[in-house]
Amino acid sequence: MELARWEPFERVNRIQSRINELFDDTFGRTRANPTSPAGVWLPPVDILESRDAYLIRTEVPGMKKEDFNLELKDGTLSLSGERKFDEPADGVEYHRVERVAGKFVRSFHLPQTVKSDGIKATYRDGILEIHAPKADEAKPKQIAINVN
Repeated sequence: MELARWEPFERVNRIQSRINELFDDTFGRTRANPTSPAGVWLPPVDILESRDAYLIRTEVPGMKKEDFNLELKDGTLSLSGERKFDEPADGVEYHRVERVAGKFVRSFHLPQTVKSDGIKATYRDGILEIHAPKADEAKPKQIAINVN
C-alpha cells in the first residue's frame, strides 16, 4: 500500500493562484514569462483635477523618454510605448519575474475645455506627468452678489 502525501492547504493555494490570475487579467497586468517576453500591459495611471488643470501621472519606471510616445488627436490623448525585457547574461537564469515588459497604449478623452496647445509632459524618477491646463472660460468664476 502506498501512502499519499496530504497537503492541507493545497486547495487554498490553488484558489489563491486563480484569484491572482483573475486580478492580473482584469487590471491589465500580464505575468511576465521569460520564454515569451513581449506581452501587452497597462502602466498604472492617476488622473487629478484642480481648478486650473488636469494632471495625468503614469508609472513607467526603467524607461527612457525615447521609449514612449505622447500624441493628441481629436481630443484624445494617447500614450504608447514599449518596455524591453531584460535578457539575462549567459549562464544566468531567472528564478522569478514580476516586472512587466512589452508594448502598451493608454488613451484619455480630454474635455473640450482643455487648452490643447498648453499641454506639457515631464518625466522624472519613472513617473510621466502630463499637465493639461483648462481654458479660462472653463475655470470657475466668482460672482459678486449685490445687496439692494
